[in-house]
Amino acid sequence: MSVLLSLCAAFACAAQEPVTPPAPSAAEVVPLELVAESMQRSVDWLTAKQNPDGSWGDAAPASLHELNYSPASFRHWQLAGGAISLWAFLQLEETPKLRSAIERGLDFTLDAPLPLRGNSWDIDGNWALLYVTILLDHAAGDPRFQQEPWKTRYLGRIERKAAEYLARLKLMQGHMGGWGYYEGEVVAAQPSWSTSFSTAAVVPALYSAKKRGWPVDEPMMKAALGYVQRCALPSGAYQYDLRPIPRHNGGESIDEIKGSLGRIQIGNWARRMAGDQRVDDAKIARGLDLFFEHHKFLDVARMRPVPHEAYYANAGYFYFFGHCYAALAADQLADRDLRRKYQRLIRGQVLKAQGKDGQYIDFVGSFYSWTYATGFALVALQKGLAAEGEGQ
Repeated sequence: MSVLLSLCAAFACAAQEPVTPPAPSAAEVVPLELVAESMQRSVDWLTAKQNPDGSWGDAAPASLHELNYSPASFRHWQLAGGAISLWAFLQLEETPKLRSAIERGLDFTLDAPLPLRGNSWDIDGNWALLYVTILLDHAAGDPRFQQEPWKTRYLGRIERKAAEYLARLKLMQGHMGGWGYYEGEVVAAQPSWSTSFSTAAVVPALYSAKKRGWPVDEPMMKAALGYVQRCALPSGAYQYDLRPIPRHNGGESIDEIKGSLGRIQIGNWARRMAGDQRVDDAKIARGLDLFFEHHKFLDVARMRPVPHEAYYANAGYFYFFGHCYAALAADQLADRDLRRKYQRLIRGQVLKAQGKDGQYIDFVGSFYSWTYATGFALVALQKGLAAEGEGQ
């Protein structure tokens, strides 16, 4: 085992981007031209890496720590990573190249088989269930899909695929109301383990889809929101997974604020989007203040080759996930100056980690590590840009 870990660490060091400079402060605003240039390089990199069939990467392991997963998980991660990139693309200003990439990516996603369970313990197919559902909901709300030619080409397919995914989500919902990606101690048809952040990711899409008239099971939707709400701790943190007694190990726990920086953002955002009035602007701002106050713990974890080995059990893949949902949470604030402050801080922390070709990565793994990271980074960077450009 020590040999395997050493090889894995060596692989990580070889793949890691050069050490990046500190992010600028909110007062040191990154010029909009540089932000736009950076985003274009990311789009160019993603579109150049897209396969002819519309997917990204492949369904094969690329590092030693992945070898114990079900082979199905790599197909599911490929599908989920592509969905995140497409979700980002739909939020960007359209160009002919981007439109072509969206079309090919949607065709691949809509034609892909429904994600199923990999084996008794590995249910990473849930990541594809969650993020394809998010993508489909976002696409259905995009005005371009109400107009030709996308209306005829895609809208019916999107609605049919969404119905399949929603039915599968109900089957895979844990008994406490959430979704996870591994099985718990009891192996059963209905999973017994869920996490706050995977559940929170899909909650707004469920509420949005319900309003649209899609076949969202209302008890499933309300149980999911309830799961996220019950994971909230008095400190402002969110439990990793719902437990009667939060995780504690002498002060350096993943359920402490410093281990919950990304979960705070997605938890607050999801609850706010679902209409939870307890998540007001003050709560969102407090969560964002904590995010930047303790940001060094995300910096230390980024590109670590072993999950949860950093302080407070942070993992590398918390980084761009956390910044994406911090940007979405900040976007809910009514005060435009406060919103702008946080969005500028987020952009600085994202841009400092960009690779030389425009790509982003925060965890060593197969190609899905690059697609989800670059997709999340693009979502984070574009929030508030229009208002900045208009001088609002």
